[in-house]
Amino acid sequence: MNKTNHSPSWLSRECTMTSALLRSVPPAFTAVLVLTVITMNFLSRITLLSLPWLALNAGILVSWLSFLSMDIAAKHYGARAANLLSLVAISGNLLCCLVCVIISRIWHHPELDMVVGGQWSILLASTIAYVVSAVTNNYTNVMIGRRFVSNPDSKAAYAARSFVSTFLSQVVDNFLFVFLAFVVFPNLPGAFQVRWTLAQCVGCSVACAVLELLTEVVFSPIGYHVSKVWKAKGVGADYIQRYCPGGVLEG
Repeated sequence: MNKTNHSPSWLSRECTMTSALLRSVPPAFTAVLVLTVITMNFLSRITLLSLPWLALNAGILVSWLSFLSMDIAAKHYGARAANLLSLVAISGNLLCCLVCVIISRIWHHPELDMVVGGQWSILLASTIAYVVSAVTNNYTNVMIGRRFVSNPDSKAAYAARSFVSTFLSQVVDNFLFVFLAFVVFPNLPGAFQVRWTLAQCVGCSVACAVLELLTEVVFSPIGYHVSKVWKAKGVGADYIQRYCPGGVLEG
């Protein structure tokens, strides 16, 4: 009698790997990443500065922390794991928004819609921008890390991979968000009716990326220290051995 070999589906494998990853990552680290992404969404609708050539929203106040966290994850677990953690963070943000919307509908508190960003357009723009920029950050970080073959754990290696990936991904994140939220989506029904010019979008993207890069430079010693401590203590060793047999630079 022939026995049918049922291999796990792609979704089943991804769920199993994500579960293993979440068990191996320190809970406090995951909590910080999730809370940072939620806070970014809450602040993104608030414009701090609006000039003909530049506009800044309040999300810049905390966005650097999410990318610092992703840099740590990409360094220790690899790009794929960092992508999974980013998806977990954005899922937490979407869940938080859903809860706020449900409460606002049941108990008639429309102000909660403003708390979660105003309209669907802000939430959709921030979600798309974050996912694309996270993938950009994590793979750029790992690809640069491959250049430091002789001493991949040096301060120079960590700085190079973190600074370059942060600046590039922040430009992508900022431009996608403001372009979608304030240029494309305001033309659609029910969207947040704040409009920016293309010049403001470009100015915001570059200016915010520079500011966030400077913040990364200031706080990167913390990221480097966390990476060293994790490696010394063997944090997530089971996950890395099972899912990154070729090393985290290949994972």
